[in-house]
Amino acid sequence: LKPYGLYCFGRSGKVAARNSGPISSRLQVPTVKMQGGATPVNVTPTINLADHGLNAQAFRFGSTTMESDKYISVKDTGADGAAQVVVIDMHNGNAVSKRPMKAEATLMNPAENIIALKAVTEGQPGQFVQVFNLDTKAKLGVYQSPENIVFWKWITSRMLALVCEKDVYHWNLEVANSTPEKVFTRAGKLAEAGTQIISYAANSSISWCLLTAISTQDQGKTIDGNMQLYSIEKKQQQFLEGHAGCFGDLKITDDGSVSGLFAFSERKVGTQATKLHVMDIVKAGTGTPFKMAVEVQMPPEAPGDFAVALHLSEKHGVCFMVTKGGFLLVFDVASGAMIARSRVSQDSIFISTYSTLSGGCIFINRKGAVTSVTVNEQGIVGFIMNQLVQLPNRQEIAFNLARRFGLPGADELFQRQFSQYFASGDYKNAAVVAAQCKSGLLRTPQTIQQFKSVQAQPGQSSPILHYFSTLLEYGKLNALESVELLSPVVQQGRRELVEKWLKEDKLECTEELGDVVKPMDGKFALSIYLRASIHNKVIQCFVEQGQIDQIVAYVKRVGYTADYNQLLQGMVASNPEGATNFAKALLEGKDGVPLIDINQVVKVFMDQNKLQETTSILLDALKANRPDQGALQTQLLAMNLQQAPKVAEAILQMNMFTHYDRSYIGQLCEKAGLMQYAMENYTDTSDLKRVMLHAHSMTPEFLINYFSKLPPETALECLHDLMRHNRQNLNVAVQIAIKYHEQIGAMKIVDMFESFASNEGVFYFLGAILSTSTDAEVHFRYIRAASRCGNMQEVERVCRESTCYDPVVVKDFLKEAKLPDPRPLIYVCDLHDHVEELTDYLYKNSLMKYIEVYVVKVNPLKCPQVTGALIDLDCSEDFIKNLLQNVRAACPIEPLVAEVEKRNRLRVLLPWLEARVAEGNQDPHLHNAMAKILIDTNRDPETFLKNNAFYDSATVGKYCEDRDPHLAYTAYKRAWGNCDEALVDVTNRNGLFRLQARYLVERQSPELWELALNAENKYRRSVIDQVVSTALPESSNADEVSATVKAFIGADLPNELIELLEKIVLHKSADFSKNRNLQNLLILTAIKADKSRVMDYINRLDNYDGVEIAKIALGEPYCLFEEAFLIYKKGELNSEAMEVLLTNIDSIERAQEFAARCNESPVWYKLGRAQLEHGQVPEAIDSYLKAEDATDYAEVIRAAKVEENYDELVRYLTMARNKAKDQLIDTELVYSFAKAERLSEMEEFISGTNTANIQTVGDRLYDENNFKAAKSLYQSISNNAKLAATHVQLGEYPQAVEAAKKANNAKTWKEVNIACIKAEQYRCAEIAGMHIIVHADHLDELISQYEASGSFEELIALLDSGLGNERAHIGMFTELAILYAKYKPEKLMDFIKLNTAKLNIPKLIQACERHYHWQEAVFLFTHYDEYDQAANTMMAHSPVAFSHDQFLMVMQKVANMELYYRAVTFYIEENPMQLNALLNTVAAKVDHARVVTQARKAGQLELILPYLKSVQQHNISAVNEAINEIYVEGEQFEELRQSIAEFDNFDQIALAQKLEKHELMEMRRIASFVYQKNKRYKQSIELSKVDRMYKDCMDTACESGNSELAENLLRFFVDNGHKECFAACLYTCYDLMSPDVALELAWRKGLMDFAMPYMIQVVREYTGRVNALDKKTLKKEEEEEKQKSAPNDYVPDYMMPNMMPGGPGGFGQLALTGAPAMMPQQGFGAPQPGMMQQPGMMMTPNRPF
Repeated sequence: LKPYGLYCFGRSGKVAARNSGPISSRLQVPTVKMQGGATPVNVTPTINLADHGLNAQAFRFGSTTMESDKYISVKDTGADGAAQVVVIDMHNGNAVSKRPMKAEATLMNPAENIIALKAVTEGQPGQFVQVFNLDTKAKLGVYQSPENIVFWKWITSRMLALVCEKDVYHWNLEVANSTPEKVFTRAGKLAEAGTQIISYAANSSISWCLLTAISTQDQGKTIDGNMQLYSIEKKQQQFLEGHAGCFGDLKITDDGSVSGLFAFSERKVGTQATKLHVMDIVKAGTGTPFKMAVEVQMPPEAPGDFAVALHLSEKHGVCFMVTKGGFLLVFDVASGAMIARSRVSQDSIFISTYSTLSGGCIFINRKGAVTSVTVNEQGIVGFIMNQLVQLPNRQEIAFNLARRFGLPGADELFQRQFSQYFASGDYKNAAVVAAQCKSGLLRTPQTIQQFKSVQAQPGQSSPILHYFSTLLEYGKLNALESVELLSPVVQQGRRELVEKWLKEDKLECTEELGDVVKPMDGKFALSIYLRASIHNKVIQCFVEQGQIDQIVAYVKRVGYTADYNQLLQGMVASNPEGATNFAKALLEGKDGVPLIDINQVVKVFMDQNKLQETTSILLDALKANRPDQGALQTQLLAMNLQQAPKVAEAILQMNMFTHYDRSYIGQLCEKAGLMQYAMENYTDTSDLKRVMLHAHSMTPEFLINYFSKLPPETALECLHDLMRHNRQNLNVAVQIAIKYHEQIGAMKIVDMFESFASNEGVFYFLGAILSTSTDAEVHFRYIRAASRCGNMQEVERVCRESTCYDPVVVKDFLKEAKLPDPRPLIYVCDLHDHVEELTDYLYKNSLMKYIEVYVVKVNPLKCPQVTGALIDLDCSEDFIKNLLQNVRAACPIEPLVAEVEKRNRLRVLLPWLEARVAEGNQDPHLHNAMAKILIDTNRDPETFLKNNAFYDSATVGKYCEDRDPHLAYTAYKRAWGNCDEALVDVTNRNGLFRLQARYLVERQSPELWELALNAENKYRRSVIDQVVSTALPESSNADEVSATVKAFIGADLPNELIELLEKIVLHKSADFSKNRNLQNLLILTAIKADKSRVMDYINRLDNYDGVEIAKIALGEPYCLFEEAFLIYKKGELNSEAMEVLLTNIDSIERAQEFAARCNESPVWYKLGRAQLEHGQVPEAIDSYLKAEDATDYAEVIRAAKVEENYDELVRYLTMARNKAKDQLIDTELVYSFAKAERLSEMEEFISGTNTANIQTVGDRLYDENNFKAAKSLYQSISNNAKLAATHVQLGEYPQAVEAAKKANNAKTWKEVNIACIKAEQYRCAEIAGMHIIVHADHLDELISQYEASGSFEELIALLDSGLGNERAHIGMFTELAILYAKYKPEKLMDFIKLNTAKLNIPKLIQACERHYHWQEAVFLFTHYDEYDQAANTMMAHSPVAFSHDQFLMVMQKVANMELYYRAVTFYIEENPMQLNALLNTVAAKVDHARVVTQARKAGQLELILPYLKSVQQHNISAVNEAINEIYVEGEQFEELRQSIAEFDNFDQIALAQKLEKHELMEMRRIASFVYQKNKRYKQSIELSKVDRMYKDCMDTACESGNSELAENLLRFFVDNGHKECFAACLYTCYDLMSPDVALELAWRKGLMDFAMPYMIQVVREYTGRVNALDKKTLKKEEEEEKQKSAPNDYVPDYMMPNMMPGGPGGFGQLALTGAPAMMPQQGFGAPQPGMMQQPGMMMTPNRPF
């Protein structure tokens, strides 16, 4: 971005520019040029609410709420129109949830899934608030506010602030059933009705509150802000002028303390000057409270913009100001300096909140876009230091932010300040700087060593102590620091310090730290190992401390695998119980997977004969009872059966295992005497029978339970054996049979018992299962067994209570058995309805007494069956009557009568019936029987039928039909509706039509009439005749007549009905002649049946419903229009009559005549409407005028416009204005004036009072090209925009410009400009264009218009003159530059240089490329930081675009690495002499080996030698080989030797092989040197021998350390007679020579004189060694003697320096100084032990020979 431009924050790592025009010198706005895309803050789109189906109307203040960075709540309307609330969880991937909710407002909690709802309660003042926890579905609070709540906000996670019309309340929802408490009263401007509350805030301690509101005094042109600051503790308030404020707890000093700050933006009413105030209102610290005020420069393009939110970032120490216009301003809180300003939203912002998670803020604009703003922690410090050059204190601001809030980017400042403090001796502040540097740059071993190397001043603590103390105060030590600090602490045993630091988490835990602490305290070491995840050390500590149970829990948690076998083996012998628990835990494993093989565990324990522990482990491990554990189950049981049978028995009792080898375990159990368990495990029948012989030793319970495991056949065999071997087993056998009879089979068991003739067994067995069995055979066998056992009571009980036996079988058995007591048989026959057979049995066996007992006491309800059976047996009537008299009323009447009547012996019951009637019994069957007897005996039955109210009419009537039909009619009529069908049927069949007709009329039943008048009834005509002639004339009851008429109508008998009605209405007495309903019915019937009579009836009758009848006559299918017209006319319903004439008769002429005769307004109105519909517009208007009715003015206007009857329409609308007040009337009247060309009347009308929509009429006339009339209208309403367009259409261009000036909008200016260009009125076009070009959105279109007309000069002149405008923007500069590129390229470069900061560089670059202006393109690329493109352009278009110095500058900043190598190729080809300058410039960024390859490929390797020498320090193989190659080719042996000696990274053997054949001896010496360096000593020596370079040979042999090579070289010198070389070789290779070899060669070759120096040195060395050995032996003997004399005394021979007293203060006796330097080790150059440096002839190595 360029100077005088505002940067805007990066989105997705990019930076966009927005120029805001020139900035005054007073305005200090952060104007920066970004490097590498660095931005102080990041702006990231979070979610677009509109993309989730939310209505745009919901994105407004009050409907959308956002209390924190977690939830957004939107009150919206769903697709079905239902109210809903939409909640977006931004912490859960922007999850959207929708809930139907009728509340008028919602508010989500800032931290939890809690929602507050607000609504209005009908009938109560104020509003209703509810708070719900959506996770737990709990209601947290309910409150009915007496006032309207105008604003609400969560000020904590459990406190809701309610701002009402007068007061402010706080509602603490932590307290159950709490109510809001009043905090303060709104006052001042905030108490006025015209203010709107927009914000409420409170500090963290809820001691200060801030209420913010806005208002306007000029209808919204300016927005004033007012705030009320209130202190809850002091009960005081202060009024502020401003729009936004907030609270926050920030660090603003270096002491680490947090200040409670209050920030607000101040703007006085009537001004646009804005100030930012930040002050400490809590004043927790000492000294002067912090206070800061700074002027805020709002964006020039929006000077009236104001803040809607302020946010203090507690995480980064900055203040965010979000404005309504979409701008974001960022300030440093401590200094007030503006760090950044940019537009972050093109739409207005209405809500914003602070993000505790990121330390930034989140805001929502009117389009529903949610955007997050965060501080760019990696770049803000560097941005302030490098970009905000206008701030003189930028370094201080950046450094304060970095150290107070741990932001990176200021490492260089930290390093510099640390060095300054340390150099000046201020070690304390140096330590503080190191602690504040969060990047860890200064927390290094070198820093520690620096502090250690400083000696403490007398009376002061050591600097290293200050260093560690400061680090502990500011935070946590790193690994190295922790070890350095704790090492001396542990040595001094300061446990309390270690414990304190571990608890405070001040140390970084590592394995090394744990090892240091372990000797002091294993628990501390364990804690450290745990934190450092050193798993093996953790387990080792657990074992050492006996925390065995913790080992498995730990390895499960961390997933570590240890050698558990070894651990167990060591623990079993020492701690068997702990080992057992440990093994159990290992086998329990992680997620069900054991950590050790159970077989290994068993082996470990059993190897040491730990049976009890092994058993315990296996019991736990095998409790899952899985099939794969069968072998282990067998092993466990076998071990215990063989060694501990009691334990085995206990295990078997638990029944835990089912997968072991049962046969094997059964054998072991049998051997151990555990017969019960042997039986449980045997499966073979022979084994079972063998063990069964020991049943006496088994408990009955066991045997009973055991049989459940046997197959049914085997179980039955065992039962048989039990009974056969010992009859005393009957009880057990019965119990077994009872329990398992379902499996074995009950009847098989019964047969088994019966085979032993054991009726008792059968009786007891079946008696136990009888209640649960439904088998009939079981019940029968039990009855038989009970009878055989003589238990008659049980036989009787079962026969009475059981329902499962076969009654026939049991009955036959009891009859055959002929028991002395027949009661069982009585119960069987009674229960199963064998009463007749029972009666027959008792009667034939002369058991008459039991018959009477049965019907009287047992079941009187069976008396009818007994009576019938006795009648069939010819029993005497006296016995029967006596029996009935004894039963009395207990006998049921209906079955008794049926049984006797069936046998035609009904008279037998007469005495019994009369007795029941006398008792008052009302049973219908009783009275039916009496009626039948009276009818048959003819004892006045008609009287009985009429007077008796209890008999059943249907039954008795049916009984009478064949005997006497009149009696049947009497019985049926008495039912009055219940026997209607039977009555009709009997009267039809017997010709009793008169009786039927009378009954029909009296009955008045529609259903009965429908039955009688059914068309299928062949007797219908006879019935109708009797009704018309007899029944109806006899009636004087109107209801009967009405019912009869309805019946005829329902039966669709119109002709008969007319006949009937004429007789009633026209020919009868006056009783029914004036009846309205009958007259209506007569006319309607005639309408339907005989239309010819209708007109006569209308004229003759006068008491009918004319309106209703007329409607029916008009309707389908009758269409009796004339009759209807007559009815309306007769009734003087003229409007309805007119409607008939117009709609039905469709006669306009008759309608006109009728209207003239009536002369009524409604009639004229209907006529006018009809005429309008028929297209007779003038006639219709005349009718409407006569009616003076303007109701249909819209239709009249529409029709008149179609017919263009504007003169008539003027008359009508003039009348209509007096009748109706509608804007449409006035509007159309104006339009009609214009269309009728009555402009003077139109102007007179619009000048008066009217409601016409002049704008709409003007637009219509304009669209219809009636510009003259439209101009008058636009002038009357001062619509200058349309007026200008009208002037343009009329060719009045100067007038158009004047009108456009008044309109002053871009669209109008565009129209004027286009028209003027077409008319070549360039002066007017320029005036219009000056007002267009300041709008960037319209600039492209204007340029297109000019270019399309070929007016290039005029366009350039227009833009050039527009640049001086204060509203000139970046687009104008850019487009003018593009025009220069197109049409005047000679001016382009100068223009670009003058206005670089004001150009849209990417767009201009594209234009330059299109028009081949490469030099200008390079310039633009460079200033836009597009260095890659600049470099490519210069290389691609070098003849016009290349400049060496500029290219080097660009190459330093390119990002694409390939460009470096393309540049190398480019320079080789086009500018080779400057190649090294290029390479030196990019040396730090290129791959040197690749550069060498490029140069070698181009054949220009020597050209880059200076570059190669400058980068050889990196010791790169390719570089070394290239340099060596150049030196070899140039025979520069000195430089080559130096290169080889200093840089060894190349193929040395290949170079040596190449050089050993070189013609120069120095080159061959270099080859020998290379062989020596690569330890090819033999080759080196041989090569030196050839060139007689004997010194090189000796040096190589000495370097090799090989005695054989040295001796061979010595022999070579002897053999070739080189005596001097012989002596020199002995000196040089002294350590490699054997004295015997040297002495032998010297003696044999006569070289003793040359060998003598060597021999003297050897003798001296060996003498010294012998002397030293003697001294050592003597000293050792003395020490042994001393040990014998004082064996218990021990004196250390050294003392650790950190054990010395006098440690620094604050750490007690802790010493943190380092140990003294160690003595240098003995080496080749040091004196050997025992060798004395005496003067004389000594062989000193490296001394010149």
